[in-house]
Amino acid sequence: MSDIKITIIDREGEAHQVDAPTDMNMNLMEVIRSYELAPEGTIGICGGMAMCASCQCYMLNMEHMLPEKSFEEEDMLDQAFFVEDNSRLSCQIPITEDLEGLEVKMAPEAT
Repeated sequence: MSDIKITIIDREGEAHQVDAPTDMNMNLMEVIRSYELAPEGTIGICGGMAMCASCQCYMLNMEHMLPEKSFEEEDMLDQAFFVEDNSRLSCQIPITEDLEGLEVKMAPEAT
């Protein structure tokens, strides 16, 4: 099993350094959920299909290492609240060894 370290800042502003497996075909949203860094039912509402923006995060570093945004991700971010230039849907970020040291901050929950 090959893990990388990722820092996730939750919606209360607390930083969590977590181990994310690169050999389980997970995405960043699934890692956030597995560590229970967001209340149940507040992240990944669409199941990771880029059909909601509940998993929006701000990429604080390494944006150049991330995959390009798909049309579906761009479309969803166009409709989301609290979007910044560094916003991404965490369900669209596969966990790979290239993301070692990634730092992200969860966007506020849309109410």
